[in-house]
Amino acid sequence: MNNASLNPILERVFRSNPAYELVAFDRLPLDRQELFADLAGDSDFYGLLLPRGSGAHSIKSVCRETAQLVRTMAQSGPLPRNVLDNARENTNQAIAELVLDTVLEVEHEGRFVSGPEAYPLIYAAHAAPAPDGLLPRISQAALEYGQALAIDDPVRLSSRLYFYNRIPLTSFWARRLQTEGAVSEFLGVSAAPNIRRLERNWSCVESPGVHNPWFQWQSRSNRAADDKRRHGYKLYISPRPEALSVAFSAVVDVLQDSSAHFFKVGRNAAGLLRPDKFVVYFRDFEPLEKTARELALRLSGCAAHGVPFTAALGDDGLLSWGVDPLPEKGALSWQGPESWRLWVTNRLAVGLVSARNNIGGALQPWKFALERLRLENVNTVTWAPREGFGLPSA
Repeated sequence: MNNASLNPILERVFRSNPAYELVAFDRLPLDRQELFADLAGDSDFYGLLLPRGSGAHSIKSVCRETAQLVRTMAQSGPLPRNVLDNARENTNQAIAELVLDTVLEVEHEGRFVSGPEAYPLIYAAHAAPAPDGLLPRISQAALEYGQALAIDDPVRLSSRLYFYNRIPLTSFWARRLQTEGAVSEFLGVSAAPNIRRLERNWSCVESPGVHNPWFQWQSRSNRAADDKRRHGYKLYISPRPEALSVAFSAVVDVLQDSSAHFFKVGRNAAGLLRPDKFVVYFRDFEPLEKTARELALRLSGCAAHGVPFTAALGDDGLLSWGVDPLPEKGALSWQGPESWRLWVTNRLAVGLVSARNNIGGALQPWKFALERLRLENVNTVTWAPREGFGLPSA
């Protein structure tokens, strides 16, 4: 459950958003068919909602069920009887999401509204708690920063959110971490105790012919997560760069007796100055939590950097976690896989842009983006995925 309190809206009057044109896939121009060809293999895929003219709306792909609803609601009125008769527990939320995403509009005081403007009709009143802890505060600051940027491209805006809290690449760090060898020495990768532990428990992972921004190691004994998921549960270790050599040695030592199956650390200056510079992967949450407890003891007092949009493990921001989402139905190959943080920032960016372009919205754009994400089974107070997100299991 996502714990978002929604008003019952199924008995209200709706219509399809006239700002969109519904076009079946085989009626699209050839260039659009090529761009979205990956979707054509899905028997449930119908086509696209294309914005009419220029404006704040973006292209949306729709399934056959949504397409039928959009066609039915071309004329305003109550929802179709089959939708109401077959209403399930999540039907109210599904319709609310279509309104928030501007696919449908709902009648309110003689006019039709959608997106952020429909927020007061959809959400029951609740008091959003103030962020408590370093990572929630950094995450809120990132959202407020994103709201202030004059960027209407969700992809670009997501990138700015994703890289928020990076340490600037000053001349000091550029000189200190000038080469891959310098980075390796700085981390202590070739220090004798680390070399022995790495060789005994891990295989170095390289990508021939491809420049990889990470040093990567794969466990010799622990298997990876489900093939459909990139890696599974992720433990983020985020010390300030000056504390990285101590952190690296502690992690390599603690991981000897863990069930981690993969870990990586930045391979260049830019990689070590980003907040998510060091990531360890597990199949399940319990061993991740156990490893985090051991590391918290070993790294007590270590200066923390802090990874936005991750769930804290402790109060200092040094350790946190997330989980890579399963590939979504209808994903496009050219978009690439989404990690936990990229999945989050992509959705936050869409919410920010939508709210910023909706002058009738009742919430600040960053708050609307949080509320929309809350419907995706994410706790937007702690930044932990909720039950229903599709968490991996053994």
